[in-house]
Amino acid sequence: MFTLVRSRVRKAVFALSAVAALAIAGTAATAATGAAAAPAPAKQGPTSVAYVEVNNNSMLNVGKYTLANGGDNVFDVAVIFAANINYDTGTKAAYLHFNENVQRVLDNAATEIRPLQQKGIKVVLSVLGNHQGAGFANFPSQQQASAFAKELSDTVAKYGLDGVDFDDEYAEYGNNGTGQPNDSSFVHLVTALRTNMPDKIISLYNIGPAASRLSYGGVDVSSKFDYAWNPYYGTWQVPGMALPKSKLSPAAVEIGRTSQSTAADLARRTVSEGYGVYLTYNLDGSDRSADVSAFTRELYGSDATYTP
Repeated sequence: MFTLVRSRVRKAVFALSAVAALAIAGTAATAATGAAAAPAPAKQGPTSVAYVEVNNNSMLNVGKYTLANGGDNVFDVAVIFAANINYDTGTKAAYLHFNENVQRVLDNAATEIRPLQQKGIKVVLSVLGNHQGAGFANFPSQQQASAFAKELSDTVAKYGLDGVDFDDEYAEYGNNGTGQPNDSSFVHLVTALRTNMPDKIISLYNIGPAASRLSYGGVDVSSKFDYAWNPYYGTWQVPGMALPKSKLSPAAVEIGRTSQSTAADLARRTVSEGYGVYLTYNLDGSDRSADVSAFTRELYGSDATYTP
């Protein structure tokens, strides 16, 4: 993967009744997800996102960083990197694929995902091309796009995830006789997915043919995304889509490779220009508190603490 691209979701009897109702609702939510109710985040500042390459590293690393001032989580969203969109040459249809490491994380959600959610960290599944010709931008029909959207939403429901992240790299459109990108495919996919998951995160790693095909037939799906971010680490690039600044990350850093001074500069600019998201990639199992503190000081006014 390229260095810049890949090294590669806030009267007494009546009072008693209200409290009881809230308790019942919280219990129902916990039963639905299998996770304890998460505390509301107290920190002020941009949403911090951490991608984790689960082929090599544990998702639990995301929960090991807190702010020295106040003890809040550094990271708000953890991204499982990555599931794939594959192509079945027999049925001539795209399907969702998990390699053994992604499958392990999902199968062990109780120990790999729930601990993060119990801390208040959202866990999202990234979906990436896999050199087979299938991508988000070349579904030949609305029906096939909707079928893939159902695979995604079913996976989110099955494993108690908080959403889906789209990364349109490495599809190699045209392989296996697949079509080239078309204007309708991604619009149909995102529309169907948002219908299936009205309250879950849908985010966009702003790269590839899909990222430039957000409007079709009078429908613009930009507003259906919760977040979009710059895919080029160590740089500043505002995603070119119609979302408020609060949902955009022009800054992108690769932890351990982007210099601390650059990470700090990008975080400072994020705050000064009023953007609401800060993207990081490749959080590993080492103590990266120095790298993380470089941006948390600018985002939140606090160093980061690492707890193994």
